[in-house]
Amino acid sequence: MSSLANEAAYDLWAEDYPPLPHNALMRAEQAAMLALMPDVTGRRALDLACGSGRYGLLLQERGARFVVGCDLSAGMLARAPLAHRVRADMSRLPFAAASFDLVVSGLAVGHAPSLDAWMAEAARVLAGGASLVYSDFHPDATRAGMTRSFTDADGQRHELLHALHDPKAHLAAAWRAGLVLEARREVRVGQELCETFTGSESFYARWHGLAVVLVLRLFKP
Repeated sequence: MSSLANEAAYDLWAEDYPPLPHNALMRAEQAAMLALMPDVTGRRALDLACGSGRYGLLLQERGARFVVGCDLSAGMLARAPLAHRVRADMSRLPFAAASFDLVVSGLAVGHAPSLDAWMAEAARVLAGGASLVYSDFHPDATRAGMTRSFTDADGQRHELLHALHDPKAHLAAAWRAGLVLEARREVRVGQELCETFTGSESFYARWHGLAVVLVLRLFKP
């Protein structure tokens, strides 16, 4: 198991990372995110920590007028099939205040050194009346022993560094950033996450009912 910094790990992972949800957990996470997504027709949208651009593509397909993908990993950005891509730290964004009508971020906030700094930047670039829709790996899954990892083309397994943020911490950071909770969902094993895959029978038997993903929709008054 390697301990690469996240930027280096994602650059390495980018070689085999498609712009779509490539496992059962990601498909369940995406379904929960899309269920909370507002109408994006004609809107300016930011796919924050976009990776290979899966949410940016979905925003384009749903009629967003202008979509920017932003990520720190140059390797991931190179894979993202988006017209507008910006390499930047997600806690220090190079955008003017109120630049976007929607910010979307999938399974990335746990990589931010400071939840408050991340939330404040997302709030800053949101226009008034706009929403932030994002997901995070649920702390219950981390406490139960689940990790974020991938295996590269040489068979080397790499574990990603990921902070543990309780739901209350998300809501407290949102309040400090001036954002209001609109909706919340949790993805649980055997419930929202119920797709059959290789080894799924033992997976569901072991983890049944465990919350693995937290999804929030926040509003900027």
